[in-house]
Amino acid sequence: MTRTRALLGSLVFLVLAPGTVAGLVPWWLSRWAQQPPFLGLAPLRAAGAVLLAAGVVALLDSFVRFAVRGLGTPAPVLPPGRLVVTGLYRHVRNPMYVAILSAVLGQALLLGERRVLGWGGVLWLAFHLFVVGYEEPTLRSKFGADYDAFRANVPRWIPRLTPWRGR
Repeated sequence: MTRTRALLGSLVFLVLAPGTVAGLVPWWLSRWAQQPPFLGLAPLRAAGAVLLAAGVVALLDSFVRFAVRGLGTPAPVLPPGRLVVTGLYRHVRNPMYVAILSAVLGQALLLGERRVLGWGGVLWLAFHLFVVGYEEPTLRSKFGADYDAFRANVPRWIPRLTPWRGR
């Protein structure tokens, strides 16, 4: 796949998938109307804004990295041809999912919206089941020992502080 095609495919997938689960659904649940802050703590709104911004930046970085480095898209039907283990992937195996969850949690904190927080919990469970049941076995069969080394050194959900340098 060419870089241009990978970038275009990634852009379409970005709008359809993360755009829906991290944008449309939280809007549908909240209409982006602010409620009182969780536990009455206004600083949680600032934490939410930081999580939301960090999630968007991390998601965009990961999407571009898949297209440019992996020559593919995050969509399972057009996956990258190369194992991507640079950038945020040196800290956590699933930065896209972590970024989406960060954006959703950020919106929940920013808006003080329990339904969006609940949606984040549902999303994490769905992501976890998909990663364990489909994505990891698929990557292991496609990339073999390279993926095994990546998996042994980089955590699935909670980022490591120091980047993994590879073999």
